[in-house]
Parts: sequence; C-alpha cells; structure tokens
Amino acid sequence: MKTAPFITDDTIVYGLLMFLLAFVFYTSSIKEGYLKKFYVIFPSLLMCYLLPSIFSSLNIIAPEWSEIGENGEIVTKKSSIYFIASRYLLPAALVLMTLSIDLKAMFKLGPKALIMFFTGTIGVIIGGPIAVLIMSIFSPETVGGAGFDAVWRGLSTVAGSWIGGGANQAAMLEVFKYNQEKYGAMVLVDIVVANIWMAVLLFGIGRKEKIDKWLKADNSSIDELKDKMTKYADNVTRNPTLTDLMIILGIAFTAVGLSHWGSNSISDVLKANFEVVNDPTSFASTFGDRFFWMVTIATALGIALSYTKLKRYEGAGASKIGSVFIYVLVASIGMKMDLGSVMSNPGLLVVGLIWMAIHVLLLVIVAKLIKAPFFFLAVGSKANIGGAASAPIIAAAFHPSLASVGVLLAVFGYVAGTYGALLAAFLMEIAAPV
Repeated sequence: MKTAPFITDDTIVYGLLMFLLAFVFYTSSIKEGYLKKFYVIFPSLLMCYLLPSIFSSLNIIAPEWSEIGENGEIVTKKSSIYFIASRYLLPAALVLMTLSIDLKAMFKLGPKALIMFFTGTIGVIIGGPIAVLIMSIFSPETVGGAGFDAVWRGLSTVAGSWIGGGANQAAMLEVFKYNQEKYGAMVLVDIVVANIWMAVLLFGIGRKEKIDKWLKADNSSIDELKDKMTKYADNVTRNPTLTDLMIILGIAFTAVGLSHWGSNSISDVLKANFEVVNDPTSFASTFGDRFFWMVTIATALGIALSYTKLKRYEGAGASKIGSVFIYVLVASIGMKMDLGSVMSNPGLLVVGLIWMAIHVLLLVIVAKLIKAPFFFLAVGSKANIGGAASAPIIAAAFHPSLASVGVLLAVFGYVAGTYGALLAAFLMEIAAPV
C-alpha cells in the first residue's frame, strides 16, 4: 500500500484533474507546430488518461494509501473521486449520450458486435489456463501454491473481473476462498494489466482508419449511424440558453437519482426474496449488484427519452455535456494506474500480460476473419475487461452516440461473468503445477 500522497484533499485533486483535462484539450486544439505532431502520435483521450497516471505514479495524488492512526494502527484511506465519477457522472453521461440515439439504426449494426464480445469472453476463459501453463514451464513457483494459497484461486478473481466486473470478482473470492493476505497482488494484476490494455486501445483509436484498412473491415453500418446522428444534431443545433443548460442537467441528474433509487430498490427486493441472488456461485448474483442496475436503468431511461421531445436537447449540447462527464471518469480511472507498480510483482504481472495477449490475439484473429471494424474489437474487449465503467468511454471515443453499444455489451458481461470465471478457474486448476 502507498504512503500518503502529496495531495490528499479530494477537492484539490479534482481541481488538478480538471486542470489536466483543460490543458490536454487546449494543447490538442493547436493545429500547428510540434503539438500537432505530438497529438497525431498520442491522441488527446490517451493523454487525458495517462497524465493523471503519471501524477499518481509520482505519488502526488493516489486512489488509495495508508496512514498511521492516532493509536498507532495502520489506517487505509482512499479518494472518492472515482466513486463519484462512476456513480454520478457515468449514469448522467449515459442518459445524455443516448438522448438522441436511434435504436433502430443501432440494431442495424449487426451481429459482429456480439461475436467480438463473446470472442473476448472466450479469450479470457482460455487465456488464463494457457498463461498458467506457459509460466509453469519457466517459473512454476509463480503459479503454484497449495490449499487456499494456490495461485489459480487468486487468478479466478481476475477472471471474474475481466469477464464481468467487481461483483463477479467478489463472487470468485467468496467461492474459492483465496488467502486474503495475498489477494492484493491479484488486484494489482487486474488493475495494471487492464489499464495497460486500456492505454493501448486509446492509442489505437487515433489510428482506427489504418487498423480498419488492415482488417478489411466494413464500417458502413457504423458510419451510417454516426452520419445520421451528426445530421440530426446539425439540424437541431442552437445556441444554448441558461434555461437549456439547466434542463439538460435536470434531465441528467433526475435520471441519476432515479437510477440509484431503482437500483437500490430492485437489488434489495431481489436479495430479500430470492436466495439464488445471494448465492455468489450463481449467475443470478449479478442481479443483486446495484452498479449493474444503475447503468442498466440509466441507459434504459436515455433510450426511453430518445422517443420524446427531449431528444431535441441534443441541439443544445446534451451529448457534449455527457462527454465532459466521461472525460472526468477517464481522468479518475487514469488516477488509479500507478506506472511504478508495473514491476512490483513481475512474475504474476507476466502471467497477466500473457493472459491479456491471448485475449487480444483471439480478438484480432476473429476480427480479421469476419472483417469486423476496430470499433467492435475495442468495445467487445472493454465490455469484458472494464465493464460498464470503461466500455462507454471507448465507444464514445469513436462517437458519442455509440456509448450505448458499450453499455449494452457490458450487461452481457455481468451476466456471463460468474460462470465464465468458474470455467476459467477450473481450467487454471488443471493447468497449475502440482
């Protein structure tokens, strides 16, 4: 655990993150000189993610740290910025970005999105045991262990996180009873490797045309949806008044309130009335997760409002405000990435990197075979690895109207997460050295 960072006050940390976002947007808007060349290589979205991670690596800011309490005990403290961004700004962004969505046109995207999503899931399921098998040849002690110290038990939690999310990760910890004292190393593998892949994807988005050309992808359905949304926005665009902005924020945060109320109520009712929801070994446990219901309800509200006159608030900048919220979330996720921790547990991190490489390799092979656009590869991967917190970020980087695609795929990940992770754990147990 980190020692206390230089800045521990969330108000100041938030100010710093907003300054970094403003700095990136200002410098990337300069269309001449070395800055133009820099942002051709490093897209602005990637820099919004990397700059907070650099500050975190230098221990200027931190998502979590330890301090010595008044009685001499070690006290764990954490920043609330990611929690606020993911629980308040994310659902607000989902509503505003789906406000003008054309659901019929979205369904015309075809089956390739689902194919790439399930390819990503299969990549995680088979990638874990293959990584354990490879590592057992070179360093069997890294993936060995007996009883509740067995490394495969810990890696099952990574599988749960990478297919579904936090609820599935917690379920695997509950099912396989991995030694809690060693669990921190697994969390590190999860965060570091997933964040490295996030950075690679953000880098790739800046080169999506070249990647699509190499994949020989047919982008017509995506381009059609983007063009349709852009034309609609152009037709209703107006200079927003204070009333417009207040109504947009009213729509967003009323929906956030309803999402939280609905998620709390549904989760509590299901847990109280269905034992299977309280069983972490069952896929039904997903339906007891409040975060799952929050993003599902927020997306559903946004889609429902797209059939009303409120859709016209896209012309006053609804999706732009939603994009602001998404970028704050990007910065808060970047803050969780400590570049200095990359080599703190090299053996297990190598296992994670091999695992992720297999996931990516399978996605690339299938994308090449079915000529799927890079959009489907990226969103299909992040709907597994990152779930509803990351998938809309990647989708919206292609176009704000596509954020819903990321969320809808992430919902599949929550449902498939527990059973997929159980299968991966079973295969890792077989592959682990005796």
